Parts: sequence; C-alpha cells; structure tokens
Amino acid sequence: MITALDHVQLAAPPGSEERLRAFYADVLGLGELPKPPVLAARGGCWFGSGSVQLHLGIETDFRPARKAHPGLRVTGIDAFATRLSDHGITVTWDDNLPGHRRFYADDPVGNRLEFLEPVSDGLS
Repeated sequence: MITALDHVQLAAPPGSEERLRAFYADVLGLGELPKPPVLAARGGCWFGSGSVQLHLGIETDFRPARKAHPGLRVTGIDAFATRLSDHGITVTWDDNLPGHRRFYADDPVGNRLEFLEPVSDGLS
C-alpha cells in the first residue's frame, strides 16, 4: 500500500546544476541532499526540507514542465512571494483554489512550481 510521497522529480538540461543550486538552495531555502555516487555521476541535484524532497534530473532533450508541477506548501506566503520577487522571479497569483492562497513561479530552467498556504477560517 502507498503510505507517503517520497519525492518529486523534475527534469533539467545538462549543465544547469549551478543555476538550480542558486535557486532551490539560495532562493527557496531548501537544503541540498547528497546523491548516492552512482546517481551523482548522472548529474542533477536533490533538495529537501523536512519530509519534502525535490530531485532535479538531467535530461538531454529537456523541455520544461509547463503544466505538471509540484505544489509546495509554505508559511508566510506573502513574505515568500516577496522573497522570490526580490530575486527577480515572476510571481503569478491565482485565487481559484478555495481555502488557499497560492501563486506560481518558474524555476531557472522553466519548470512550473506552485506555492500555496491554507487560509485560516478563524474557527480553530
């Protein structure tokens, strides 16, 4: 039986690891996770925070994911959006998910990312 989501993998073009590290570690604040040596030889990089893991794998014929995307839950979504904007990243707000505030942004290779935070109803 499936008990949890272990990680999400996105593709990236060859030679993009430094741009990915600058974005996922420095801008988003995720820690880089060590890859096993046999997998490290393939390139790419892994990032995580708590139980969340994002793996970026190198794909020779890379095309960014424009519709498919991970949804990353954040706290303090307004400050998080400002952080991305301050780094020159376009933030696109979307109010179509009831009970949440959310926005979309692209990583440095064009993959779509969703950032969302549940809205408190003030009853809890």
